[in-house]
Formats: sequence, C-alpha cells, structure tokens
Amino acid sequence: MKLQAVLDRCLSRGAGADRDEPALPGCDSADIAAVGRIVREAGTSFAAGMKVLEPSRRYGMYAVYAFCRMVDDIADGDAGVSDPVAALQEWKARIARLYDDQPQDALDRVLHAAIRSFGLRQADFDAVIEGMETDASGPVVAPDEAAFDLYCDRVASAVGRLSVRVFGDSSPDADIVAYHLGRALQITNILRDIAADAKLGRLYLPGPLLARFSVDPDPSKICIAAGLPGVSAILATRAKDHFRRAFEAMGRCSRRTMLPARLMGGRYLAVLLALEKRGWDMPLIPVKVSREQTMLGVVRTFLG
Repeated sequence: MKLQAVLDRCLSRGAGADRDEPALPGCDSADIAAVGRIVREAGTSFAAGMKVLEPSRRYGMYAVYAFCRMVDDIADGDAGVSDPVAALQEWKARIARLYDDQPQDALDRVLHAAIRSFGLRQADFDAVIEGMETDASGPVVAPDEAAFDLYCDRVASAVGRLSVRVFGDSSPDADIVAYHLGRALQITNILRDIAADAKLGRLYLPGPLLARFSVDPDPSKICIAAGLPGVSAILATRAKDHFRRAFEAMGRCSRRTMLPARLMGGRYLAVLLALEKRGWDMPLIPVKVSREQTMLGVVRTFLG
C-alpha cells in the first residue's frame, strides 16, 4: 500500500554510504563504532527511526540514546553496580566534566561532540539522571500529581529537549514538542507496563487518581482492581491531549527536523490506541501493534 511505501522510504533514508558522510567533529570512526554497538546491542527499533537523520545528527542521537540506556540500566539494577545512586551521581559528575571539555572514553567523546555541535544543555542531562535517581532510590508507588509530572518531565521530556536540538531545532516550539511528546510517551509507557511494573513493586499511577476510584495503592493488587479502568481511561485522555499539543507544535516547526519526532510519536500513539482497544481492565494481556497501525499513527501526527 502507498502508506507502507512512504514509511519504508522514511526508515531507509540516510542508510548506507555513512563512510562518505561527515561524522561529528572531534570523533573518529572507532568512537562512532563503539557508540553504535551500544545502540545495536540494546536490541531496540530506535536505530531504524534515526535513519531519517543525516549521519552527524544520527550519531549525536546514538550518543544521547546510549547515555539514557546506561543510566536507565543503573536505575533498574541491570548494570551490576552495588550502589546505583552513587553510580548515577558519578554520571552527573561525568556529564559536568564533558562541559569542562574533559571527555574520557568513546561515549564521552561522541557526547562531547554532540553537546558542542548541537547546543545540548547540561540541565537536561542532569534532569534525566535525577529521574533515574527516583527509581534507584526505591520503588515509586502512587506518587502525587506533582511528583508524577516531574518524573515524566525528567525521564521523558528532558530526553525530548536533548533530542529536538540534535534534530536541528532549538526554538521555543521545539521545546513545546518535547514537553508534550515526552509526557505523552511516558504516560503511554506507564499504561502499557502496569503489570510489569507491579511485579517490581512499582506503581506509577498517580495516588489522587487511585483514591478517586477507590483503588488500593498496592502494586500486588493493581491488576485486579475494579477501579483501574477508570484511572487508566483518564490517563489515556491526558496522553491523547499531550499528543495533540505535540503534533500541533510540530506543525510550527520544520517538517524535516521533526520527522524523527513524528515517527516516534506515531509509533507510541498506535500503542496507546491498541491498549485502549484491548481494554483497560486487562493489563495482564500485552498488545501487539501492526505495521499498518504504526503507519496510521504516523499519518495522524500530520493532522494535528
């Protein structure tokens, strides 16, 4: 179908011929390859979505992703460190050294080059780390609304603020995209992962919403709570509103620079709609999103 052909072109654009393209200033091929391995070993579809970017920006996004992956692994206990909070504090010091022009290894050098090339802000890296510290300090259970929103900002919108600059847009509208798209994506993640998070003793759903629907804020009971559909439906409505505002702001930005954001937004919108179709009373049943559903989600990003 025509939509599939369009998306295939989007995902393949920029692939190949990287050796003939300029890399990030200050990075050699070994540094780029090392960061690329981190992305590939993560087994994510992220790399495919970034193929729409020119190589220098793509490598910058790989470095941002690698940073996010490493601090996330620390927070989730997957990095094999004895003191996750201390390890995250060391990452904050490591980021500070990059702003003092003191990179130490391959990832440092590519991150440093991205910082200098695209005007990435130290406060946004720090915010991501602080969001990871929230998870590393103990399971999050039924946060209040302010804590819920701050968490979404740190672990998602801050990543967006870094990303839009790598994409090529540092305008106020680009930050609006990051603000709303980050929250939309994170709320979708939370709704998708209710059961998985509960197994880890986590419950990211806001406490005031749980109380409104008489839901016990006990992760072990959340999947069978009678009021869960009401809570989930309200959060889904919030996510849709954030998607709408993000797509509207994208319309005020360059279509070319926002293409990766549209691809990501469309993919997550498709997930949210699939969750909604499955039903909010079945959190133990995972959803599968077809390629056609994803393409339709991407198309919707152009409709505002």
